[in-house]
Amino acid sequence: MITFSRMEDIKWGIVGPGKIAAKFAQDLNLVKGATIEAVASRNVERAQSFASEHGANQVFGSYEELFASDTVDVIYVATPHVFHKDLTIRAMQSGKHVLCEKPMGVNSAEVHEMLQVAGENQVFLMEALWSRFHPTIIEIKKKIDKGVLGKIHYINADFAFYAMDRDAGSRLLDPHLAGGSLLDIGIYPVFLAYVLLGMPKHITANAELRDNGLETQVAMLFEYDNARAVLYSGLTHNSRMSAEIAGDKGNFYLDPRWHEANGYEQLVEGKGEKIDLPKHGNGYTHEIEEVHTCLKQGKTESALWSHQDSKNLIALLDKIRNLSGIHFPFE
Repeated sequence: MITFSRMEDIKWGIVGPGKIAAKFAQDLNLVKGATIEAVASRNVERAQSFASEHGANQVFGSYEELFASDTVDVIYVATPHVFHKDLTIRAMQSGKHVLCEKPMGVNSAEVHEMLQVAGENQVFLMEALWSRFHPTIIEIKKKIDKGVLGKIHYINADFAFYAMDRDAGSRLLDPHLAGGSLLDIGIYPVFLAYVLLGMPKHITANAELRDNGLETQVAMLFEYDNARAVLYSGLTHNSRMSAEIAGDKGNFYLDPRWHEANGYEQLVEGKGEKIDLPKHGNGYTHEIEEVHTCLKQGKTESALWSHQDSKNLIALLDKIRNLSGIHFPFE
Protein backbone atom coordinates (compact mmCIF):
# COMPACT_ATOMS: atom_id res chain seq x y z
CA MET A 1 0.00 0.00 0.00
CA ILE A 2 1.23 3.49 -0.86
CA THR A 3 1.84 5.60 2.25
CA PHE A 4 2.35 9.35 2.56
CA SER A 5 4.17 11.86 4.65
CA ARG A 6 2.11 14.81 5.81
CA MET A 7 4.04 17.20 3.57
CA GLU A 8 4.29 15.47 0.21
CA ASP A 9 1.87 16.04 -2.66
CA ILE A 10 -0.66 13.34 -3.47
CA LYS A 11 -0.62 12.46 -7.16
CA TRP A 12 -3.93 11.73 -8.82
CA GLY A 13 -4.76 9.73 -11.93
CA ILE A 14 -8.09 10.32 -13.66
CA VAL A 15 -10.00 7.59 -15.51
CA GLY A 16 -12.78 8.75 -17.78
CA PRO A 17 -12.14 12.37 -18.86
CA GLY A 18 -15.77 13.47 -19.21
CA LYS A 19 -17.78 16.41 -17.85
CA ILE A 20 -17.74 15.32 -14.22
CA ALA A 21 -14.01 14.59 -14.38
CA ALA A 22 -13.43 18.07 -15.83
CA LYS A 23 -15.13 19.73 -12.86
CA PHE A 24 -13.26 17.41 -10.51
CA ALA A 25 -9.95 18.33 -12.14
CA GLN A 26 -10.72 22.03 -11.79
CA ASP A 27 -11.13 21.45 -8.07
CA LEU A 28 -8.02 19.28 -7.81
CA ASN A 29 -6.10 22.33 -8.98
CA LEU A 30 -7.57 24.28 -6.04
CA VAL A 31 -6.54 21.79 -3.36
CA LYS A 32 -3.15 22.33 -1.75
CA GLY A 33 -1.03 19.22 -1.98
CA ALA A 34 -2.90 17.72 -4.94
CA THR A 35 -1.28 17.07 -8.32
CA ILE A 36 -3.00 15.87 -11.48
CA GLU A 37 -0.32 13.40 -12.44
CA ALA A 38 -2.07 11.52 -15.24
CA VAL A 39 -5.24 10.98 -17.22
CA ALA A 40 -6.23 7.85 -19.12
CA SER A 41 -8.81 7.17 -21.81
CA ARG A 42 -9.30 4.61 -24.54
CA ASN A 43 -9.37 7.68 -26.80
CA VAL A 44 -5.87 9.09 -26.44
CA GLU A 45 -6.75 12.33 -28.24
CA ARG A 46 -9.49 12.93 -25.70
CA ALA A 47 -7.05 12.30 -22.87
CA GLN A 48 -4.50 14.66 -24.41
CA SER A 49 -7.10 17.42 -24.72
CA PHE A 50 -8.12 16.92 -21.09
CA ALA A 51 -4.50 16.95 -19.93
CA SER A 52 -3.78 20.14 -21.82
CA GLU A 53 -6.82 21.89 -20.34
CA HIS A 54 -6.29 20.80 -16.75
CA GLY A 55 -2.53 20.47 -16.47
CA ALA A 56 -2.05 16.70 -16.19
CA ASN A 57 1.59 15.66 -16.38
CA GLN A 58 1.06 12.38 -18.25
CA VAL A 59 -1.38 10.96 -20.77
CA PHE A 60 -2.16 7.26 -21.19
CA GLY A 61 -4.10 5.67 -24.02
CA SER A 62 -5.07 2.68 -21.88
CA TYR A 63 -6.24 2.19 -18.32
CA GLU A 64 -3.63 -0.54 -17.79
CA GLU A 65 -0.80 1.95 -18.35
CA LEU A 66 -2.23 4.27 -15.73
CA PHE A 67 -2.76 1.51 -13.19
CA ALA A 68 0.83 0.32 -13.71
CA SER A 69 2.31 3.80 -13.29
CA ASP A 70 4.63 4.16 -10.32
CA THR A 71 4.04 7.93 -10.17
CA VAL A 72 0.29 7.82 -9.45
CA ASP A 73 -0.99 7.41 -5.88
CA VAL A 74 -4.76 7.49 -6.14
CA ILE A 75 -7.19 6.94 -9.01
CA TYR A 76 -10.42 8.87 -9.57
CA VAL A 77 -12.87 6.70 -11.55
CA ALA A 78 -15.40 8.85 -13.44
CA THR A 79 -16.70 6.50 -16.13
CA PRO A 80 -20.36 5.44 -16.61
CA HIS A 81 -21.71 3.30 -13.76
CA VAL A 82 -21.32 -0.07 -15.46
CA PHE A 83 -17.53 0.26 -15.65
CA HIS A 84 -16.95 1.29 -12.02
CA LYS A 85 -16.48 -2.18 -10.59
CA ASP A 86 -14.02 -3.53 -13.14
CA LEU A 87 -11.85 -0.41 -13.30
CA THR A 88 -11.80 0.09 -9.54
CA ILE A 89 -10.83 -3.52 -8.91
CA ARG A 90 -8.06 -3.42 -11.50
CA ALA A 91 -6.70 -0.21 -10.00
CA MET A 92 -6.75 -1.63 -6.47
CA GLN A 93 -5.09 -4.86 -7.58
CA SER A 94 -2.30 -2.66 -8.93
CA GLY A 95 -1.89 -1.19 -5.45
CA LYS A 96 -3.64 2.10 -6.14
CA HIS A 97 -6.02 3.90 -3.80
CA VAL A 98 -9.38 4.74 -5.41
CA LEU A 99 -12.07 7.38 -5.23
CA CYS A 100 -14.94 5.94 -7.31
CA GLU A 101 -17.84 8.04 -8.53
CA LYS A 102 -21.25 7.23 -7.16
CA PRO A 103 -22.86 4.80 -7.30
CA MET A 104 -19.83 2.71 -6.38
CA GLY A 105 -21.40 -0.26 -8.17
CA VAL A 106 -24.74 -0.85 -9.86
CA ASN A 107 -25.86 -3.38 -7.24
CA SER A 108 -24.90 -4.84 -3.88
CA ALA A 109 -22.98 -7.75 -5.36
CA GLU A 110 -20.65 -5.36 -7.18
CA VAL A 111 -20.10 -3.12 -4.16
CA HIS A 112 -19.37 -6.06 -1.87
CA GLU A 113 -16.85 -7.44 -4.35
CA MET A 114 -15.12 -4.06 -4.63
CA LEU A 115 -14.86 -3.72 -0.87
CA GLN A 116 -13.52 -7.25 -0.56
CA VAL A 117 -10.73 -6.46 -3.04
CA ALA A 118 -9.95 -3.22 -1.19
CA GLY A 119 -9.50 -5.22 1.99
CA GLU A 120 -7.37 -7.87 0.32
CA ASN A 121 -5.04 -5.22 -1.08
CA GLN A 122 -5.15 -2.92 1.97
CA VAL A 123 -5.85 0.17 -0.12
CA PHE A 124 -8.12 3.14 0.47
CA LEU A 125 -11.49 3.04 -1.30
CA MET A 126 -14.29 5.59 -1.05
CA GLU A 127 -17.48 6.24 -2.96
CA ALA A 128 -17.41 9.79 -4.31
CA LEU A 129 -20.66 10.93 -2.73
CA TRP A 130 -19.53 14.55 -2.72
CA SER A 131 -22.61 15.94 -0.98
CA ARG A 132 -21.64 14.16 2.25
CA PHE A 133 -18.61 16.44 2.55
CA HIS A 134 -20.24 19.77 1.66
CA PRO A 135 -20.30 22.37 4.47
CA THR A 136 -24.11 22.55 4.43
CA ILE A 137 -24.62 18.80 4.88
CA ILE A 138 -21.87 18.64 7.51
CA GLU A 139 -23.48 21.41 9.56
CA ILE A 140 -27.11 20.33 9.36
CA LYS A 141 -26.20 16.76 10.33
CA LYS A 142 -24.27 18.01 13.34
CA LYS A 143 -27.20 20.19 14.40
CA ILE A 144 -29.71 17.38 13.92
CA ASP A 145 -27.52 15.00 15.92
CA LYS A 146 -27.40 17.63 18.69
CA GLY A 147 -31.20 17.87 18.68
CA VAL A 148 -31.52 21.41 17.32
CA LEU A 149 -34.69 20.41 15.44
CA GLY A 150 -35.82 18.03 18.15
CA LYS A 151 -37.06 14.68 16.87
CA ILE A 152 -37.10 14.52 13.05
CA HIS A 153 -40.49 13.59 11.63
CA TYR A 154 -40.33 14.49 7.94
CA ILE A 155 -37.84 14.80 5.08
CA ASN A 156 -38.69 15.83 1.53
CA ALA A 157 -36.11 15.91 -1.25
CA ASP A 158 -36.37 15.88 -5.03
CA PHE A 159 -33.95 15.87 -7.94
CA ALA A 160 -35.15 16.06 -11.55
CA PHE A 161 -34.07 17.60 -14.83
CA TYR A 162 -35.19 17.15 -18.42
CA ALA A 163 -32.98 14.69 -20.27
CA MET A 164 -35.30 12.96 -22.73
CA ASP A 165 -33.89 14.95 -25.66
CA ARG A 166 -30.47 13.33 -25.25
CA ASP A 167 -29.11 10.64 -27.54
CA ALA A 168 -30.60 7.21 -26.84
CA GLY A 169 -27.10 5.86 -26.36
CA SER A 170 -26.19 8.39 -23.68
CA ARG A 171 -25.35 7.07 -20.22
CA LEU A 172 -28.63 8.47 -18.82
CA LEU A 173 -30.94 6.88 -21.39
CA ASP A 174 -29.25 3.56 -22.17
CA PRO A 175 -30.34 0.65 -19.91
CA HIS A 176 -27.17 -1.21 -20.95
CA LEU A 177 -25.21 1.58 -19.19
CA ALA A 178 -27.43 1.38 -16.08
CA GLY A 179 -29.26 4.49 -17.24
CA GLY A 180 -32.29 6.11 -15.65
CA SER A 181 -32.75 8.65 -12.90
CA LEU A 182 -32.38 6.50 -9.79
CA LEU A 183 -28.69 5.60 -9.78
CA ASP A 184 -27.63 8.91 -11.28
CA ILE A 185 -29.64 11.47 -9.32
CA GLY A 186 -32.17 9.57 -7.20
CA ILE A 187 -29.20 8.44 -5.16
CA TYR A 188 -29.06 11.96 -3.64
CA PRO A 189 -32.52 12.04 -2.00
CA VAL A 190 -31.98 8.46 -0.83
CA PHE A 191 -28.62 9.49 0.63
CA LEU A 192 -30.16 12.43 2.49
CA ALA A 193 -32.79 10.30 4.19
CA TYR A 194 -30.21 7.66 5.04
CA VAL A 195 -27.55 9.98 6.42
CA LEU A 196 -30.06 11.80 8.64
CA LEU A 197 -32.44 9.01 9.66
CA GLY A 198 -30.59 5.77 8.96
CA MET A 199 -32.08 2.64 7.41
CA PRO A 200 -35.87 2.78 7.07
CA LYS A 201 -38.18 0.12 8.45
CA HIS A 202 -40.26 0.01 5.26
CA ILE A 203 -39.94 1.33 1.69
CA THR A 204 -42.59 1.98 -0.94
CA ALA A 205 -41.46 2.80 -4.48
CA ASN A 206 -43.03 3.23 -7.91
CA ALA A 207 -41.32 3.97 -11.22
CA GLU A 208 -42.26 4.98 -14.75
CA LEU A 209 -40.63 2.57 -17.20
CA ARG A 210 -40.22 2.92 -20.97
CA ASP A 211 -40.65 0.04 -23.42
CA ASN A 212 -36.91 -0.65 -23.35
CA GLY A 213 -36.96 -0.94 -19.55
CA LEU A 214 -35.51 2.52 -18.93
CA GLU A 215 -36.73 4.14 -15.72
CA THR A 216 -37.53 7.82 -16.23
CA GLN A 217 -38.97 8.77 -12.86
CA VAL A 218 -39.32 7.14 -9.46
CA ALA A 219 -41.20 8.11 -6.30
CA MET A 220 -40.10 6.71 -2.95
CA LEU A 221 -41.46 6.69 0.58
CA PHE A 222 -39.20 5.71 3.48
CA GLU A 223 -40.98 4.84 6.72
CA TYR A 224 -39.34 5.07 10.15
CA ASP A 225 -40.81 4.62 13.63
CA ASN A 226 -41.69 8.30 13.97
CA ALA A 227 -40.72 9.79 10.61
CA ARG A 228 -41.41 9.70 6.89
CA ALA A 229 -39.11 10.65 3.98
CA VAL A 230 -40.79 11.55 0.68
CA LEU A 231 -38.23 11.29 -2.12
CA TYR A 232 -38.29 11.68 -5.91
CA SER A 233 -36.09 11.68 -8.99
CA GLY A 234 -36.83 12.03 -12.68
CA LEU A 235 -35.58 12.80 -16.18
CA THR A 236 -38.87 13.92 -17.77
CA HIS A 237 -39.00 17.49 -16.43
CA ASN A 238 -37.23 20.04 -14.27
CA SER A 239 -37.90 20.26 -10.55
CA ARG A 240 -36.90 22.84 -7.96
CA MET A 241 -34.38 20.43 -6.41
CA SER A 242 -35.06 21.60 -2.89
CA ALA A 243 -35.02 19.77 0.41
CA GLU A 244 -36.85 20.20 3.71
CA ILE A 245 -36.11 18.59 7.05
CA ALA A 246 -38.76 19.01 9.74
CA GLY A 247 -38.61 18.24 13.44
CA ASP A 248 -40.86 19.02 16.38
CA LYS A 249 -38.75 22.10 17.21
CA GLY A 250 -38.26 23.50 13.71
CA ASN A 251 -37.20 23.12 10.10
CA PHE A 252 -34.20 23.29 7.78
CA TYR A 253 -34.75 24.36 4.18
CA LEU A 254 -31.80 23.61 1.89
CA ASP A 255 -31.20 25.98 -1.01
CA PRO A 256 -31.76 24.61 -4.52
CA ARG A 257 -29.90 22.68 -5.83
CA TRP A 258 -29.90 21.18 -2.38
CA HIS A 259 -27.31 18.44 -3.02
CA GLU A 260 -24.71 21.16 -3.66
CA ALA A 261 -26.29 23.92 -1.56
CA ASN A 262 -24.34 26.97 -0.48
CA GLY A 263 -26.40 27.29 2.68
CA TYR A 264 -29.82 26.79 4.20
CA GLU A 265 -32.64 28.49 6.08
CA GLN A 266 -33.24 27.58 9.69
CA LEU A 267 -36.57 28.09 11.44
CA VAL A 268 -36.36 26.97 15.06
CA GLU A 269 -39.00 27.74 17.70
CA GLY A 270 -40.30 30.66 15.63
CA LYS A 271 -36.92 32.26 14.93
CA GLY A 272 -35.72 32.30 11.32
CA GLU A 273 -32.15 32.60 10.11
CA LYS A 274 -30.43 32.39 6.72
CA ILE A 275 -27.07 30.63 6.98
CA ASP A 276 -24.52 30.91 4.17
CA LEU A 277 -22.01 28.08 3.81
CA PRO A 278 -20.44 28.40 0.36
CA LYS A 279 -18.70 25.37 -1.03
CA HIS A 280 -15.15 25.74 -2.34
CA GLY A 281 -14.78 25.60 -6.11
CA ASN A 282 -17.28 23.30 -7.79
CA GLY A 283 -17.71 21.43 -4.51
CA TYR A 284 -15.44 18.45 -5.18
CA THR A 285 -12.67 20.04 -3.11
CA HIS A 286 -14.25 18.83 0.12
CA GLU A 287 -14.21 15.13 -0.81
CA ILE A 288 -10.69 15.50 -2.22
CA GLU A 289 -9.52 16.95 1.10
CA GLU A 290 -11.19 14.05 2.94
CA VAL A 291 -9.30 11.56 0.75
CA HIS A 292 -6.02 13.37 1.48
CA THR A 293 -6.71 13.38 5.22
CA CYS A 294 -7.48 9.66 5.23
CA LEU A 295 -4.44 8.75 3.16
CA LYS A 296 -2.06 10.76 5.33
CA GLN A 297 -3.53 9.10 8.42
CA GLY A 298 -3.08 5.64 6.91
CA LYS A 299 -6.81 4.92 6.77
CA THR A 300 -8.43 2.62 4.23
CA GLU A 301 -11.88 4.21 4.54
CA SER A 302 -13.52 7.45 5.60
CA ALA A 303 -15.44 7.77 8.84
CA LEU A 304 -17.75 10.32 7.21
CA TRP A 305 -18.70 7.98 4.34
CA SER A 306 -17.59 4.50 5.31
CA HIS A 307 -17.61 1.18 3.52
CA GLN A 308 -20.69 0.24 5.55
CA ASP A 309 -22.41 3.42 4.38
CA SER A 310 -21.79 2.40 0.76
CA LYS A 311 -23.17 -1.08 1.50
CA ASN A 312 -26.28 0.39 3.11
CA LEU A 313 -26.86 2.89 0.31
CA ILE A 314 -26.66 0.30 -2.46
CA ALA A 315 -28.93 -2.01 -0.45
CA LEU A 316 -31.54 0.76 -0.39
CA LEU A 317 -31.16 1.36 -4.13
CA ASP A 318 -31.48 -2.39 -4.79
CA LYS A 319 -34.67 -2.50 -2.71
CA ILE A 320 -36.16 0.46 -4.59
CA ARG A 321 -35.31 -1.17 -7.91
CA ASN A 322 -36.86 -4.46 -6.89
CA LEU A 323 -40.04 -2.79 -5.66
CA SER A 324 -40.47 -0.64 -8.77
CA GLY A 325 -39.38 -3.12 -11.44
CA ILE A 326 -36.12 -1.43 -12.45
CA HIS A 327 -33.82 -4.03 -14.00
CA PHE A 328 -30.81 -3.80 -16.30
CA PRO A 329 -30.25 -6.11 -19.31
CA PHE A 330 -26.81 -7.23 -18.09
CA GLU A 331 -27.98 -8.43 -14.67
